[in-house]
Amino acid sequence: MSEQGESAVAKTVKRVRGYRYSLVLEGLAVGAIAGLVAVLFRLAIQGADGLRGQAIAFCRERGGWAVALWFLALAGAAGLVTLLLRWEPYISGSGIPQVEGEMVGQVHQRWWRVLLCKFAGGLLSLGAGLSLGREGPSIQLGAMAGKGFSRLTARIRTEEKLLMTCGASAGLAAAFNAPFAGVLFSLEEVHKNFSLDVLLPAMSASITADFLSKNIFGLKPVFDLSVRQMLPIRHYWAVALLGVALGLLGVLYNRCTSLAQDLYAHVRPAYLRTLIPFLLAGVLAFVAPQLLGGGHALVEGIDPTATLGAVALLFGCKFLFSMASFGAGVPGGIFLPLLVLGSLVGAGFFAGLAPSLGLAPEMVDNFVILGMAGYFAAIVRAPVTGILLISEMTGSFTHMLTLSLVSLVAYATADLLGCKPVYDELLERLLKSRGRPLEPTGEKVLVEAPVCMGSPACGRTLSQIDWPAGSLVVSVRRGERELVPGGATLLLQGDQLSLLCDESDIPAVREAMARWCETAVRERRSPARQ
Repeated sequence: MSEQGESAVAKTVKRVRGYRYSLVLEGLAVGAIAGLVAVLFRLAIQGADGLRGQAIAFCRERGGWAVALWFLALAGAAGLVTLLLRWEPYISGSGIPQVEGEMVGQVHQRWWRVLLCKFAGGLLSLGAGLSLGREGPSIQLGAMAGKGFSRLTARIRTEEKLLMTCGASAGLAAAFNAPFAGVLFSLEEVHKNFSLDVLLPAMSASITADFLSKNIFGLKPVFDLSVRQMLPIRHYWAVALLGVALGLLGVLYNRCTSLAQDLYAHVRPAYLRTLIPFLLAGVLAFVAPQLLGGGHALVEGIDPTATLGAVALLFGCKFLFSMASFGAGVPGGIFLPLLVLGSLVGAGFFAGLAPSLGLAPEMVDNFVILGMAGYFAAIVRAPVTGILLISEMTGSFTHMLTLSLVSLVAYATADLLGCKPVYDELLERLLKSRGRPLEPTGEKVLVEAPVCMGSPACGRTLSQIDWPAGSLVVSVRRGERELVPGGATLLLQGDQLSLLCDESDIPAVREAMARWCETAVRERRSPARQ
């Protein structure tokens, strides 16, 4: 290894071994900054929603020229979004795949440009009424705030990725008043590592952002759903059946998302691609205004006495508008729209089943909550995050058993059908659209993974494992002890490995870690035992 490489290795290892508790303080700082950005974004969207409502009411009163002026304003907003996308392409869509891509060294975002353009582009798209959510942009904005903090304070790349994780946690926490879901999502989906080094600062960032959010928006949960009684245990079979339906519809959602993006890819010029959902929002403003935006009011306004046909029609229209909005590639997330769609599935399931089971109309909220959690699990494939997210968003932790059941069944159904998680699919599409891999940066990063029970690495020495070329095992943590790694070091269940590699080699290192440290070895029976 070169002298420069040794210097980079020594610097990285020394810094990482000494920053566990300093990162908690940095997490507080990033949480405050990212939380403030997310809160401002949320306030701006609320203000834009109010202005849109006033503009639509004005157009209804004046008609003719006022309506034409409204569509002209939408066309202008679409033009501005197109220009922002041309200047900074990484603001397209929810922003979560871009953050995931950066975590694995495949995407490099200019933090200040993404912050400015995502804020403005997301505000224009959501303010116009497109069926998009604020959570994806909030996560990307939070991650870029963390990256900006890292760059301005001259942190190493490994630390920068941890601070980006903190920012992502803070962004989701502030967007949905869900601090623990923010932590779990950023670890499960973004960072893909549950080590203590990232858990503590992510928690400090998320709680700080949630504190800021609650001081502005109050303690009231995002969805004000009143659940007066629990579903009787004898009807839990219906929860499992709902999970199957949600799993099937989740597969449909993911595949339609890819189809919508494929169809929009053939639309030229780029301005026309952006203009389509804006004009659709303009039409729906006068025909079906309840379909506009993420759909928050749609969830709380579900009629307990609505028929299955009415709910199915509402679901179909919201589903198609969501595909038309997100497929165009404009800035905006999918969290809130998919939760709304899941709530409609739950309400429709209740409408079709309640008469035969003798369920009271007020129990519709139980199925609305189950629908949101199950649909999230089927689409995002992060069931634990979904359970915690819905519990925090509804302010009710009494549904843990039914939420777990519906999420497990929906997850298994979607997984058995071979459907990829939506963010994995979006990340693959993002990387393919770039056309060529990024040039190696020379930046050194640490990648961590636990040695799971039954994995191939258990009982092997480090020299018996073929790690990717250019990577180096720099630490084996066993409980509170840190071993000095060598070729003869025997790996045991529960060991925490740290590999040092070039940033561009992160995907290969993670793949090797998954193959050696996470994949369980199936025991082969001997002939005597057979």
